[in-house]
Amino acid sequence: MAKKTFAVNASETELGDQPLARTAAVRDLEGLREFWQTTAAYDPLRTLDSWETRYERGKALREQTPRESHAAWTPSVDRVDPVATVLAGNVGREESLIPLRMGRMAESPFAFLRGACAVMAGDLACTPISGPQVVINGDAHINNFGLYGTPQRDVVVDINDFDEATIGPWEWDLKRLVASVNVAGRENGLDADERRAAVMRCVGGYSLNAQRLMSFGILETWSLFAYADLARHEATLKQLGVQIGNKFKAVVKKVLAKAQRTSNATLLEKFARRQADGGWRFVEDPPILTSLDETTKQTVIASLTEYSETLPPEYRIMLHRYSVADVCHRVVGVGSVGTRAYLVLLFGNGDDDPLFLQVKEAVAPAHTPYLPPVVFRVNHEGFRVVRTQRALQSLGDPLLGYTTIDGRHYFVRQMKNLKASMPIEFLSGEPFEFWGWVCGVLLARSHARTGDIAKIAGYIGKSDAFATALADFAEAYGDQTERDHAALVEAVRSGRVEAIHEDDH
Repeated sequence: MAKKTFAVNASETELGDQPLARTAAVRDLEGLREFWQTTAAYDPLRTLDSWETRYERGKALREQTPRESHAAWTPSVDRVDPVATVLAGNVGREESLIPLRMGRMAESPFAFLRGACAVMAGDLACTPISGPQVVINGDAHINNFGLYGTPQRDVVVDINDFDEATIGPWEWDLKRLVASVNVAGRENGLDADERRAAVMRCVGGYSLNAQRLMSFGILETWSLFAYADLARHEATLKQLGVQIGNKFKAVVKKVLAKAQRTSNATLLEKFARRQADGGWRFVEDPPILTSLDETTKQTVIASLTEYSETLPPEYRIMLHRYSVADVCHRVVGVGSVGTRAYLVLLFGNGDDDPLFLQVKEAVAPAHTPYLPPVVFRVNHEGFRVVRTQRALQSLGDPLLGYTTIDGRHYFVRQMKNLKASMPIEFLSGEPFEFWGWVCGVLLARSHARTGDIAKIAGYIGKSDAFATALADFAEAYGDQTERDHAALVEAVRSGRVEAIHEDDH
């Protein structure tokens, strides 16, 4: 596969010089970004094409990249050993936590898929693309959609976790989503036909919303969001001819209730205790939650000054009224294990007004080696995460910002306030299928905010051709994930990889 290096001024982008391992199709991406996906100045007199024209252009893209071409997945002859790719991703992480990361990834094929974003990034770079680009989440697996609170204290459903977000082909997000639907379905006991139906429905949700949004006003599209309370969507769903099963309604009702119970106050009860001196301190729970030495603690606290300057002015005013009580280290996720992540406890108007902030290390996204460099106005990986999250999410965290600690880039966000995850591992049948549909719908809306959804809708069309192709791809990549996971398990068994299983603690 051809490789090429782009030389980019370090002041323009943190990505710097990167070897681009990519197909001829990916090589053309540099010139295919829409004008709004660059740092070009706003041109108020620019002539814009109609959505109908862009839809037809999308249909024309099928000539160079037939929709059926997305069905195939065969690993390239020079595919890098997936275990080697995973181990390469451990470089720069906290060494003491790497065995924990390996243990979590070795638990199951779905856990491996979650942690092996870099493996799939390399694989996706070898698959067909139609051309249009969006701000991709980069890690849009089925577990990265969930419930979270808005500034207005409502609970909405949306995509989350933007550590890997960048600009790239829209198909890469959707292929990672359908692969995760397939692999999660396997672990939930779904047979091949049931997995296929779930993937088809997921792609159907994406396609339906793409067709719906292609003619929407731009401002209208950016104003859309999805309440977690399904009753508030009954009219819209009825208009679209979509019915929600009672089992799925019952699951969402429970998850919504959990999100509404998850607040800074409940987190305080779980994570911290008042000390004899009257102060509050985190309660250690190794290896997940551990204390810091005083120097590191003070360094993290000092970084909040820089962070405050990245907030909107009105929230900067609000943050001034909070004071730090304690800081700890907290392990999060699967793929993120080993990156530096701190949890900060602050108090505002007394002990009944706690606030938890997560300060999480931001590194270059997994797709970076396979894409032309992305130029942001600020040379900071934390800024990239903040910028892409605000672009993709409908109603974002008002306390989202970024900072720097010892030369490393971090982003800062609220910790779990009004948040809850769907219990994917317990879903099957209609609830599993419908959640996949919801994820497809939400992904299309996110892509519509930052890409040309009319062109994408034109490419997909109204038939099942594209959904059928992705169902074939998802099944083949599910097989690949099981093989890759088995390779990691064998590497652990043989002693090549050190792993710690949390059940051992």
